[in-house]
Amino acid sequence: MTGRITLVGPAHPYKGGGARHTTELAHRLSASGRETGIESWRAQYPAALYPGQQTIADPEGEPFPDTRRELAWYRPDGWWRTGRRLAATSDLVVLTLFSPVQVPAYLGVLAGIRSRRGGGTRVVALCHNVLPHERRAVDVSLVRALLRRVDGVLTHSAEQGRLAEGLLGPDRPRPVVARMPPHLPETGAPVGAGEEPVANGERRHLLFFGIVRPYKGVDVLLRALAEGAPEDVTLTVAGEFWGGSGDLTALAKELGVADRVRFHEGYVPAEALPGLLAGADALVLPYRTATATQNVWLAHEHGVPVIATRAGTLADHVRDGVDGLLCAPGDPTDLARALSAFYEPGVPARLRGGVRPVDAGPYWSAYTDRLLSV
Repeated sequence: MTGRITLVGPAHPYKGGGARHTTELAHRLSASGRETGIESWRAQYPAALYPGQQTIADPEGEPFPDTRRELAWYRPDGWWRTGRRLAATSDLVVLTLFSPVQVPAYLGVLAGIRSRRGGGTRVVALCHNVLPHERRAVDVSLVRALLRRVDGVLTHSAEQGRLAEGLLGPDRPRPVVARMPPHLPETGAPVGAGEEPVANGERRHLLFFGIVRPYKGVDVLLRALAEGAPEDVTLTVAGEFWGGSGDLTALAKELGVADRVRFHEGYVPAEALPGLLAGADALVLPYRTATATQNVWLAHEHGVPVIATRAGTLADHVRDGVDGLLCAPGDPTDLARALSAFYEPGVPARLRGGVRPVDAGPYWSAYTDRLLSV
């Protein structure tokens, strides 16, 4: 393809992995010689539907220069006008789907694109999540309506591909699956800079960070900490707590580990990550379910092993017994086993020695090829 590609999705000042992925994808497509633009949002979600912090002041990577920020969830007329403009300027439009909340706007953009007679613009849905981890009946209807109207669908795992295929129906082309590539934030100083050495290379401390929602399994981690981790091992849970931290605080007290757990509420900016990771022996990802995450690569980029469940694609990036440990999702006893095994003598140092940073180039080359094949 030699024509213009427009990615419709979040970019700075929106925060987090979604904005980083959209921006990095635009940079990679542009670097490969393809004219590329981003159609971002000035207002992506109603505050009532996204209780966390939506935007940040400082970008967590290099912004993409050809970025427009005109879409707003409360301006349906703007959705249609944007579609009309994209039909006149773009050969391929990629709708990046994170939540069914986006679907009405995307249907409006599609209506604008299709309203131009004789237009050859193709539309692809790039599904970070086909359906939410915690879903409602209306979510299925909304996503089905979108997927059946686009020309192609890309997902980040075979499991998500099968989910999308079920929504598409038997007469539509099968979704294309592409492994999520690394889109790591620029974190500044190297991990461990200025840190004092510790005995045996162990800090006796574990870390969880990211949005705290039920499917992330932080409650499972607290139960495992009480059941299987050595009593001198502590834990930091850092991130935005959807619904507040009250239930988890109460659970920690009930389990008798409240004095070993620190809840750090609020979005974790990129510049804070090196310090958090420097203070941890391992990053723990106790997810009940997952699609794809950057956190394994992010920990490894900073030399930190990962203890993760086999949910979603997590196990694809952790070499069990080499640079981390794996356990069953939703199983406090098996996670407790992994925590206990991690703190066997010499294991933290051995796993840290097995960590290697990811080479992003081949992932992105394969990913853009798959996207353009949809």
